[in-house]
Amino acid sequence: MGYTFSLMLNREMTADELALLLEGCSGATSAPDKLPTNAEIPVTRIDFDDTVSPSLQAAIESALEAVTRVPDLTVPALNVSAQPANLPDEKTDGES
Repeated sequence: MGYTFSLMLNREMTADELALLLEGCSGATSAPDKLPTNAEIPVTRIDFDDTVSPSLQAAIESALEAVTRVPDLTVPALNVSAQPANLPDEKTDGES
């Protein structure tokens, strides 16, 4: 398991737009959703489980940068689930 978070995008996306956005995004999946503040507005939710980025900040920045590849796409919501306080060091596999 990596860094987990979700981006709520401002609209539904075409298959081509989704492919462009997800290109190079590690562990990302998409699903249609409704805007939390107005259930009549269809949006796209992208869920990330990033096992490649060195930090949560880097993972989120990478995802937000990917959004800029698609014209007229914005991120009205970011949801970050609880993350481990200290991820194990790869060199020691979590041993001290």
